[in-house]
Amino acid sequence: MSKKLTSRAEDYSKWYNELVVKADLAENSAVRGCMVIKPYGYAIWEKMQAELDRMFKETGHQNAYFPLFVPKSLFEAEEKNAEGFAKECAIVTHYRLQADPDKPGKLRVDPEAKLEEELIVRPTSEAIIWNTYRGWIQSYRDLPLLINQWANVVRWEMRTRLFLRTAEFLWQEGHTAHETKVEAITEAELMNNVYATFVENFMAIPVIQGLKTESERFAGADETYCIEALMQDGKALQAGTSHFLGQNFAKAFDVKFANKEGKQDYVWATSWGVSTRLMGALIMTHSDDNGLVLPPSLAPNQVVIVPIYKSDDEFNAVSEVAHSILKELKSKNISVKYDDRDTQRPGAKFAQYELQGVPLRIAIGPKDLENGTVEIARRDTLTKEVIALKNLSKVVENLLADIQKSLFEKALNFRDNHITEVENFEEFKSVLENKGGFISAHWDGTIETEEKIKELTKATIRCIPLNNKQEAGVCVYTGNPSKMRVLFAKAY
Repeated sequence: MSKKLTSRAEDYSKWYNELVVKADLAENSAVRGCMVIKPYGYAIWEKMQAELDRMFKETGHQNAYFPLFVPKSLFEAEEKNAEGFAKECAIVTHYRLQADPDKPGKLRVDPEAKLEEELIVRPTSEAIIWNTYRGWIQSYRDLPLLINQWANVVRWEMRTRLFLRTAEFLWQEGHTAHETKVEAITEAELMNNVYATFVENFMAIPVIQGLKTESERFAGADETYCIEALMQDGKALQAGTSHFLGQNFAKAFDVKFANKEGKQDYVWATSWGVSTRLMGALIMTHSDDNGLVLPPSLAPNQVVIVPIYKSDDEFNAVSEVAHSILKELKSKNISVKYDDRDTQRPGAKFAQYELQGVPLRIAIGPKDLENGTVEIARRDTLTKEVIALKNLSKVVENLLADIQKSLFEKALNFRDNHITEVENFEEFKSVLENKGGFISAHWDGTIETEEKIKELTKATIRCIPLNNKQEAGVCVYTGNPSKMRVLFAKAY
C-alpha cells in the first residue's frame, strides 16, 4: 500500500480514513461497524487511559466493573434514558446454538433456549449501576459514592467511522451518588473541568466548556456539561460530557438514604464519560498531509533513533553510541526506541515514523561519531538540526516541551480565528458555508428554532459557553429577543 495520503484539502474524510489505517492505529473488523484497535493505536489510548485514571483517583474516585448485559426491565426503569437509547440497542434473546439439521456444518439458534427476559447489551450503564447502588446506599454515611468503570459499550450505529463513531467502543463512565443537589452539581462541574484540563494539557487540544441545550442533553439528565473542540475542517467535536442527573435515577431505582435527621431521601446523581472518540479528536486536530502528529505526552515513542551505516563495523560503532543515548534519555523518563532493524533502509524508517507522528527523530551515522553530533528532526515542523551529542538530553527535553506547547498554541489560534459572531441568518449561512468553525449567534431559547436551524443548515447548538455574558440581542433566525449568544457549528 502506498504511504502517500490523500491531502486534507482534496478530501478531508478520505484523508482521515487513510491516516487511521496507514499509521497502524486501527482497521475495520469482520463485524459491521466495529473496529480492531491495533497495538500502536492502543498504546496511545493506554496513555490517555493512564492519565485520566490518575486524575480520577486524585479526585477521590475508585474503579469498579459492572455487567455488559442489562435486563430489559431495568433498562426501561428510567423512561427518558430508555427512550433516548432505544434505537441504538443490541438485544440478546437466546443463550444457545445447535446444529442445523437442514444445513450440515451450520448452526442455528436453539428455539428452546429463549431467555425469560431479554438482555440489552449496554449502550450506557446507568440502569445496571443504579440498580446495584440500591443495595450499597442506606445512610448518609455511605455518601458520596464515587465510582468509575473502564468498559466497552455497544450502540448500533448505522453510519460508522473508525474511532469517531463505531458500533462498539471503549470508554470510561463515572457514576456518583451524593447527599445534596449542590454536591452533585459540584461533582458534575468538577469532572467537566478534569476533562478540559486533560484534553488541553495532555492532548494539546483547546476546548470550550459549556452547557448543552435541553434537546441536546444526555437522556435522563437535568443538565449536561460538555467540552467542545474544533477540528481542522471547521467541524466541532464533542470531546467529553458530564451530567447532573438530579434524582431521576434514584427515583427510578428507589435509591434512598437516611439523612442526618433520620429521614428518608433520594440521593442526587451524576454520570460522566469520554471514549475512544478522543483518538479521532487527536488525529483531526494536529495531523497533516504527511501523517499523524502526536503531542509528546501521548506518543508511545517520544523519540526514535535511526542508525545510518554501510558495514557491520559501522553498525556496531553507531549502536554503541545509540544505546548510550537510549539509556540517558530513559533516565530522564523519555520514551525512546532504537530501530536497529536490518530489514528496512533508513529512508523507509524515516517515512514510517513521520507517518506515525513520532515527535523527535534522531539519526546517527559514522560522520556523526567523528564530529560528536547527531541530526535531530521535529515531526511537527518537519525541521532538522545538527546538535552536539553532549547536549542531546537537554535539547531533547526542551524540544519535547516546545512541541507540546506549540501544538496547543497552533490549535488554539486556529480555534480562536474560527469563532465568528454573526447578527443575521444570511451571515450565519455564509460563514457556515465559506469559513466553518464556531458561529456565535443569538438564539431565542426555543427548541423549535433550534430544530429549524438544524434542518436548514445541519448546524447544531454545540453549547452555551460557561463564561457567557448576558447580552441583549435578537435571535439570528426568528428576530425574537435573546439574552445571550450560543455557539453553533456543524459537528461530528
